[in-house]
Amino acid sequence: MEDREESVQHFLDLIKRSRRGKFKIYIGMIAGVGKSYRMLQEAHEMLENGVDVQIGYIETHGRAGTVAMLEGLPVISRKKIFYKGKEVEEMDLDAILQLHPELVIVDELAHTNIEGSRNEKRWQDVMELLDAGINVISAVNIQHIESLNEDVKGIAGIEVKERIPDKVLQDADEVVNIDLTAEELINRLKAGKIYRPEKIQLALNNFFKTENILQLRELALKEVAFRVEKKVENEIVTGEKGIRHEKFLACISSNERTPRHIIRKAARLASRYNTVFFALYVQTPAESTERIPLATQRHLLNHFKLVTELGGEVIQVSSSDIMGEIIKTCRQRGITTVCMGHPTFKMPGALFSLSKYRKFLNSLAEIDIDLIILA
Repeated sequence: MEDREESVQHFLDLIKRSRRGKFKIYIGMIAGVGKSYRMLQEAHEMLENGVDVQIGYIETHGRAGTVAMLEGLPVISRKKIFYKGKEVEEMDLDAILQLHPELVIVDELAHTNIEGSRNEKRWQDVMELLDAGINVISAVNIQHIESLNEDVKGIAGIEVKERIPDKVLQDADEVVNIDLTAEELINRLKAGKIYRPEKIQLALNNFFKTENILQLRELALKEVAFRVEKKVENEIVTGEKGIRHEKFLACISSNERTPRHIIRKAARLASRYNTVFFALYVQTPAESTERIPLATQRHLLNHFKLVTELGGEVIQVSSSDIMGEIIKTCRQRGITTVCMGHPTFKMPGALFSLSKYRKFLNSLAEIDIDLIILA
């Protein structure tokens, strides 16, 4: 029965996707590699080949080369909105939907729309365009991908606020890397092709350090390689019996910091294997609705939101036996890998806790489940 329902759902998904617009994303390691320029270049080529292409939104950042590439391309006027006493411009989603071009260029995929917009994020606008059957070419930098947030923070020392869920990349038909060497990029920066002269030295001293560029470049290359690998698996390699179908489980708590990197790790693994992941929260009697502080509840809800944004499913159960619930969930959901934080054994009762932990490890081994412990 379950197999039949999955088959029907798969067929419905195929029908929906056949009516959906095609989605192409250009990924860059950092600002200034030429994503917007490349999109405009492609728009010119499409226009010359008789394709009905429109510029839905492009951000030139005042770069002369990018501004010049706009000439001769049909541009949909931006929507002017008054917000906090100032006039701001946003992409006019309704105008694009009404005009319904064959192809639309939408820059700055991770952009947060002005408060009161129909969608909170531009990537959500893009999903609406695709659902309407409009083909979209867009662009994003590697630091805006949700599951790489902590990697980028470790490299550059900053937390990027505007992010897109990994599922957006999974939904793309093509993901293309715009690659430059660190030397080429720094030369572009020094030549004033990325920022105004007064900002160049600040950029060189911060985000545009050679070591940062090299590591971000590696992340971008790996990300695109993952997407290509998944495309090969989906479109070329047929299903084979006997292959282990990976499913990942993130074990989370209400702790403010710890679970977020566990969630991202599970999401990243699931993305690599083109599969699903779950997040399990076991609500103990100490964290019952009547006893859990409001601040802790907020942290927990934020964890649940992150799971959903990354395409995962939250499982919430009430029990005093956390390890037992993990094993039970693994059996029910066919989990192959568990991701969890490092266990803490506090005195008194540490020996008893250690004994339970060993039993837990043995139970995982018996049902052939891998365990990833994250510091």
